[in-house]
Amino acid sequence: MAKRGEALRAAHLRYAPRKTGSGALHCFVLDCSASMLARGQLALAKGLLIALFDRARGERVEVALICFGGARAELRFGPAVPRWWNERWIEPVGAGGGTPLEAGLARASQLLERAARRDPGRARHLWLFSDGRTTQFPARPAHADHVTVVDCEASALRLGRCRALAQAWDGACIDADAMLA
Repeated sequence: MAKRGEALRAAHLRYAPRKTGSGALHCFVLDCSASMLARGQLALAKGLLIALFDRARGERVEVALICFGGARAELRFGPAVPRWWNERWIEPVGAGGGTPLEAGLARASQLLERAARRDPGRARHLWLFSDGRTTQFPARPAHADHVTVVDCEASALRLGRCRALAQAWDGACIDADAMLA
C-alpha cells in the first residue's frame, strides 16, 4: 500500500510482527512405574488427567501427554488441542517396571524446546504426576515457564520427594487428593 503507483523501494516495505502467545501449552508427564499401582495412584492420576484435558478442550489450549515407566518414555498425545478425551483412550495406559524420571523429563524438555522455538510468546506449563519413588533428581526443563508437581504419593511413610523436586524447580506442589476437592 505504501508504494501506491511508484516502483518498489526499500522504504515501502513494512514489518508486521507475527502475533504469537495465544493460548498455552500444557505438557503432562505421567509416572507409569510399578509403584504407581500400589495404592491406586495411577487410577487417580488418570482421573485428574481426564478432568484437565476436558478443561483444556474448553479453553482451546494445546496439551501433550508423555508417559514414562519401565525403561522408556513415550509421547502419547499432542501437542494439540484435544478434540475428544475420554476413559476409553486413557484406560490402556498401563504401568510397570522402574521409574525413568530423567527419560520422561528429557522427552518433555525436547517437546517444550520445540514449542518455544515455534512460538516464543506462548506460555509453557509442565505438569508432573508422580509418587516420587525414584532416586533420580533431574534438572528443571529449561523451557518450562510454569512447573506443577502433582504428588500422588499415598504411602503411610511419605518420602516428600515430589515436594523437594517442586522446590528445587521453583514450582508448585499439589497433593493429588487435594485436586479432587
